[in-house]
Amino acid sequence: MDVLKSLFEQHFRVPVERVQPLQGQLGGSGRKIIRLSAGRVSAIGILYDVREENAAFLEFTRHFRRHGLPVPEIYAEDLDHGAYLEEDLGNTSLFEFLSQNRRGSNILPSAVEAYRRVVSVLPRFQVQAGRDLNYKVCYPRGSFDRQSIAWDLNYFKYYFLRLAGISFNEQALEDDFSSLTEFLLSADHDYFLYRDFQSRNVMLRDEQPYFLDYQGGRKGALQYDIASLLYDAKADLPPELRQQLLDHYLDTLAGFINLNGDAFMRYYYGYVYIRIMQALGAYGFRGFYERKPHFLQSVPYALKNLRWMQHNVTLPIALPTLLDAFHSMLASEKLQGLAAEIDNLVVRILSFSFHRGLPTDDSGNGGGFVFDGRSLPNPGREERFKTLTGKDAPVIDYLNQQESVHQFLASVMSLVDASVNNYTRRGFKHLMVSFGCTGGQHRSVYLAEQLAKHLRGRGGIEVVVRHRELEKLESENATAKKAAP
Repeated sequence: MDVLKSLFEQHFRVPVERVQPLQGQLGGSGRKIIRLSAGRVSAIGILYDVREENAAFLEFTRHFRRHGLPVPEIYAEDLDHGAYLEEDLGNTSLFEFLSQNRRGSNILPSAVEAYRRVVSVLPRFQVQAGRDLNYKVCYPRGSFDRQSIAWDLNYFKYYFLRLAGISFNEQALEDDFSSLTEFLLSADHDYFLYRDFQSRNVMLRDEQPYFLDYQGGRKGALQYDIASLLYDAKADLPPELRQQLLDHYLDTLAGFINLNGDAFMRYYYGYVYIRIMQALGAYGFRGFYERKPHFLQSVPYALKNLRWMQHNVTLPIALPTLLDAFHSMLASEKLQGLAAEIDNLVVRILSFSFHRGLPTDDSGNGGGFVFDGRSLPNPGREERFKTLTGKDAPVIDYLNQQESVHQFLASVMSLVDASVNNYTRRGFKHLMVSFGCTGGQHRSVYLAEQLAKHLRGRGGIEVVVRHRELEKLESENATAKKAAP
């Protein structure tokens, strides 16, 4: 952190006043993304210890800016300490803008127009800026070659198929992987491949798109990046909109190259498949293997895309074992269980002690409401309640008799109800509500239980309650019992 503060102060000539870790560090890259600000100036600091990847991002960024592409300005860098400072492009990603401007499957014109702007810029990266790019700095490979494809396919096989319990004939699947690889590599692949061209890597500022996270870029085929954007799992674009945007992309691309539309489409859906498989491998690794559940929230959307492909696309090559694996995935009870969860808003309610810090948000959404119950009467100060919790009847009766508690809960429920209604209407899937008090044993537990009782039974809502400090105490007691002679 000190290195970022130093870079900020050197560039802006003022000391850092505020430091805000951003949600991006909850993603799969391992990078720490931090907003630093002072007065009216701000910047985004990146901390990451893979020098080659940092160097690729910085080199690409300067190259793209020379070509007039909308990417962040680099303010300062210190590669020896894995740090650089870049322009702050705000808080609204294309994904967030889409979420705000959709009503279920109905996507409002403003979001459609944002996507059209984004696909219009893509050929400038791929063709215009790709012509004279220094591909020697690409990391980990200079092109999306046989090795790159093998990594993605094995990622899918071992971290998704295996961990999801999908059975397959390994040699037959390897034969299909070999056929798919040969097919993909027969497409023209002499362009810049952005690699992670998806809705969370595009920021919108003053309605104009700006682009991030191309550090994994390399030489490759045109089809991969547009497939990444249009089949971006949680964006869940309707098929008719995907087709409209693909047509718009091809019209724009024709202004940069002599485009053979039939040749492009011959390979397009093969690249859609490998991009879906790469994403599923990532979801499986982070979700099943590393047990980060918010990554599994994308799986049902990826399966929805696969189901559409199965019903609407026939590849020009035979991949019988791979297609059988897809069928098994779509029929899997384990994966169907994940799919059943996406229709509900999950409200996670937690109690905690302020002495032990704020709860973390495992959903990846950055947290939610935090209510401070320390202003309420404290049962913990009375001897008769010290060994009890906010789940015990004597404590509940005591707090139910306090007018201030009822006033507090009425305000909380009004705020939470408004958010639940709004989130449900907009198709959001997660809301976190935390209650803190001094010890995390009485007031916060009671408040969390009362809110859960209020919300349970509402359609389209799943309520999950956790009491952090009580769980720690129970764990410690269980350990002590095991250790006792």
